[in-house]
Amino acid sequence: MSLINRLDARDPDFDTALKHLLAYDASQDEAIETTVRNILHDVHTRGDAAVLEYTARFDHVTAASVAELEIPHTELQAALAGLPADQRDALEAAADRVRSYHEHQRAQTWTYTEPDGTVLGQQVTPLDRVGLYVPGGKAAYPSSVLMNAIPAKVAGVPELIMVTPTPGGTRNAMVLAAASLGGVDRVFALGGAQAVGALAYGTQTLPAVDKITGPGNAYVAAAKRRVFGTVGIDMIAGPSEILVVADGSTPADWLAVDLFSQAEHDELAQAILLCPDAAYLDAVQAAMERLLPDQPRVDILRTSLSQRGALIHVRDLAQACAIANHIAPEHLELSVRDPQALLPQIRHAGAIFLGAHSCEPLGDYCAGPNHVLPTARTARFSSPLGVYDFQKRSSLIQVSQAGSQTLGRIAATLARGEGLYAHAQSASLRLTD
Repeated sequence: MSLINRLDARDPDFDTALKHLLAYDASQDEAIETTVRNILHDVHTRGDAAVLEYTARFDHVTAASVAELEIPHTELQAALAGLPADQRDALEAAADRVRSYHEHQRAQTWTYTEPDGTVLGQQVTPLDRVGLYVPGGKAAYPSSVLMNAIPAKVAGVPELIMVTPTPGGTRNAMVLAAASLGGVDRVFALGGAQAVGALAYGTQTLPAVDKITGPGNAYVAAAKRRVFGTVGIDMIAGPSEILVVADGSTPADWLAVDLFSQAEHDELAQAILLCPDAAYLDAVQAAMERLLPDQPRVDILRTSLSQRGALIHVRDLAQACAIANHIAPEHLELSVRDPQALLPQIRHAGAIFLGAHSCEPLGDYCAGPNHVLPTARTARFSSPLGVYDFQKRSSLIQVSQAGSQTLGRIAATLARGEGLYAHAQSASLRLTD
């Protein structure tokens, strides 16, 4: 079996082959859905007692109360202080860059006044309370703490509650340190669907939040999907993706490892390279085959690349951009001599990395823009997580007496046309003639 699939965009059956490559079964596992539904109902009904039982069962952590599972600020600060100097410096530098970038996103209240004195506008306010889910089992991601917590705090969210599982009582020092740097207000050693339910519905100890963000396993994703509507959620993320558009000017080894960087996430991750130079695609494939045996996650890489990866020969860079827009990738690298020239042709991508030195992992950790990005072609209609996800907008309408004469007649006419006569009467009562 070849290490990675080879496709040619000029072939008559290319569209069918690409559709097959992109196919991702997002259907929900009925066993998971049933388990999650029961857990959420139990937490909604019994609160703290249910949370404690599931925490003991799944995480093997026993506590007399949920309050005992709250991690104090002193422990967060101690975790930060106790990190090796290089880790602490890197985490602090990343936090500063993420904060600086997201401060540019903060929306402001605005109004304008019409000639008759009517004032219209928009008031922007932060959410009151947000819940942040942070994995703590097989994978623990302090970078995700920063990417979720900092935009919420920049938005002005007054209370941010983080939940993170601690299997067997093991707490990840970098995750706790990141919570300290991110300004998290309260942290609980809780995970799984029971933690999502506690945040969504509230318990005797945990207050209900307005929105839940952050990644998790299939049970967490199913729980977030089910509580949506009771609370807001960020998104339901699929497998990680990278798409690279190249012109052959970047060292082949660089792009081979760039493809590895996403394929190593899990077997369903997707890594695709588009290039009009077939010889360069050969060089990248040769580099991948040479470098793969030294990769620690070699088995995951082999499965991901052989099942969902591809090197695609395109007619030219314009066709590459058209295919990229169709795929709407989570991460798009424009690894070409003049990436700015291609940028106007790109409409759909979660994050766009411009030039050979802009490798995707820099965005994951420290460039500044958010690494919580739309996957599975949802970049066609959605955006990266940002400050705007933690703010909401209220319309402002202050109609002057003069304005009510004009608007009242318009509204009354339209309301009568819809058969809503009290609406029409309400508008007409303000008319003076």
